[in-house]
Amino acid sequence: MITADRSIRASAFDPPARTASAAVEADVEPGTEVDALTLGRRIREHRTARSMTLGELAAAIDRAPSQVSAIENGKREPRLSMLRTIALALGTSVDELLKPDAPSERAALEIAVERAQRGPVFSALGLEPFRVAKGMTDQTLATILALHNEIDRLHRERAATPEEARRANALLRAEMRARDNFYPELEAKAAELLEAVGHTGGPVSHQLVADMASHLGYSLHYVGDLPHSTRSVTDKRNGRIYLPTAQSPSRDSRSPILQALASHLLGHEEPGGYAEFLRQRIETNYLTAAILLPEQAAVRFLTEAKNLRRISMEDLRDAFAVSYETAAHRFTNLATARLGIPVHFTKVHESGTIIKAYENDRVRFPSDALGAIEGTTMCRNWTARTVFDVEDRFSPWYQYTDTPSGTFWCTSRIEKAKEGEYSVSVGVPFEHVKWFRGRETPHRAVSRCPDPACCQAPSGLAERWADASWPAARTPTSLLAALPTGTFPGVDQTEVFTFLEAHAPRG
Repeated sequence: MITADRSIRASAFDPPARTASAAVEADVEPGTEVDALTLGRRIREHRTARSMTLGELAAAIDRAPSQVSAIENGKREPRLSMLRTIALALGTSVDELLKPDAPSERAALEIAVERAQRGPVFSALGLEPFRVAKGMTDQTLATILALHNEIDRLHRERAATPEEARRANALLRAEMRARDNFYPELEAKAAELLEAVGHTGGPVSHQLVADMASHLGYSLHYVGDLPHSTRSVTDKRNGRIYLPTAQSPSRDSRSPILQALASHLLGHEEPGGYAEFLRQRIETNYLTAAILLPEQAAVRFLTEAKNLRRISMEDLRDAFAVSYETAAHRFTNLATARLGIPVHFTKVHESGTIIKAYENDRVRFPSDALGAIEGTTMCRNWTARTVFDVEDRFSPWYQYTDTPSGTFWCTSRIEKAKEGEYSVSVGVPFEHVKWFRGRETPHRAVSRCPDPACCQAPSGLAERWADASWPAARTPTSLLAALPTGTFPGVDQTEVFTFLEAHAPRG
């Protein structure tokens, strides 16, 4: 885009002073933005109307024909001083050249096709740009444009809206609850792969994971230029899995390999929508955990711990050399189906926003009108929130919480990531706490959520600060697609109001 502003000074691309003319004036508002494609077509239209060739116009303004061609094709943006010279040569005004409308219906079609070729959809199709020739009929251009617009519409339609994302989350969680978050078909695939590479027990080593890749026809390649938005990239044609050379200390280096292999094992194709994408992600994460913590070994370990009344996520983590979050996730797979223990799980960002959640034990999490939990704010009295106030980050935090649905016991731990800190929590109803280490904790809280009185601002605070606060959410931007609508998604406004009240100037 060029800016029509008479304060622009001459440059090497401006015409020599001897060809410039102060007689051509333009009544153009300073700061007006002009589309280079439209400007170029208007110049071409005026040139052809005067039966001037490209070379003749170039000679008239003392410029090379290639420069004029670049301007007419919208690939070069002339300064206003050159526009004055061009307008003089064409016997028109700068006002006329800078009009925002295409000079003709044909020009409008050409501009639209050219703009489409420069857009992301055309690029994503891998097509080579083409020159719009004079011999192309208007109908041909209109057909090309219609096809492009339809492809663009389909691309935009496939992009999940926040509402679609929340609905998909709610539906999938309902299915997981109905199955007690246990999928025998995925357990069987994990067991089959482990047997194929000769795993007989103990933690799954990195070498064993590499053997799994080789067994499935893939080789591992560590590179320094992996796209920042990816954990791995799989070349299905050449049987290669690319991984970053720099491994994050907070992530298990085996997981991205296993997730890539899981997609292959499960025959995943490009998802047709957000719901399918979410299901594929759940399946790959489940299968990855089922490989790292094999069902038979994990159930044997947990059953022994239950008999001794000392089930612990830390012990499960250490026994299988996995992250705390992976151990907690895996426990939810096996707790009900194999141990008879109903359970709930949460991953909560330090802002209070729920990132992940699962429950089949009557606990009530906050949810929106669609039943989605992700993106809502966790009660400030729950273990998943109070753990952030604990100075001891080495030891697990245990707490009982009395709620309208009953009393629940939870164990929670803080995990760090580049997006900030998260709490990972596992909890059970009071009648099942007898199986867990940490049941003797004296820590207790009361939550009346979803009763608004539980976490709402103290009397008068909301009225005092509602129109005078403007917080910036700490919630990672990648989560916002699943957040419910609101004034400030991901922000606990009660915390904001309390903070403002405490820091407001006095006197």
